[in-house]
Amino acid sequence: MIAIANRSRRVSLRHLCFTSLALGMLFVPALALAQPNKAIAEEIEWTWEVRPQHVDTQLPNVLLLGDSITRNYFPQVTQDLAGIANVYLIASSTSVGDPRLPQQIAEFAALQRVSFAVVHFNNGMHGWGYTESQFEAGFPSFLAAVSALPGRKTLIWATITPVKPEATTGASNPRIEARNAIAKVFAEREKILLDDQHRLMTNHLDLYEDAIHFNKAGANIMGDQAAATIKQALQSQSH
Repeated sequence: MIAIANRSRRVSLRHLCFTSLALGMLFVPALALAQPNKAIAEEIEWTWEVRPQHVDTQLPNVLLLGDSITRNYFPQVTQDLAGIANVYLIASSTSVGDPRLPQQIAEFAALQRVSFAVVHFNNGMHGWGYTESQFEAGFPSFLAAVSALPGRKTLIWATITPVKPEATTGASNPRIEARNAIAKVFAEREKILLDDQHRLMTNHLDLYEDAIHFNKAGANIMGDQAAATIKQALQSQSH
């Protein structure tokens, strides 16, 4: 995998098997364009997109959408769903509240041209320059972009995981709890399924590898739960 990082500009990190296409004029939902907030850039920004090396056309497609937390448990989800689903990933440092996020999701859909049976999504560990009010105001556009992804999608919201008190990025547990509460209102209103990763990892606070991320054992625990919720969603679709 090739990783490139440059300060003060966007960075795209893609799996080697990912075929790069010229973006040009891409479809962006009208609601994404209507999002009012101005982007608050972080010092280093990135996206990470992965598609299966060998797509089985007889299996449903599943998308994990999130940030570095999602990226860390993606391998375990892929392992758990082997022979059950083709698992795709788009992870980004762009936060709810940033008008670029819905555009990134639309661009991913245009590049991949894949229909998804399940979208397991999370956001909120970045964008601490946005207030929780801005996070709330940006959530409808985020949700509209996720809902616009092709397929008969079952949507699953994964809650934001806790951090250590010494986290220095602007993340704090009170702010995370506030963002989770905001997202829960939207999820319940739209009848979106819940994967409570926050509750799960409050039982594994000994598994941090830094102030924000969990180590491999922790990521595998998260991945197992994410995969279990996705399996349930796929089984429900087949009934």
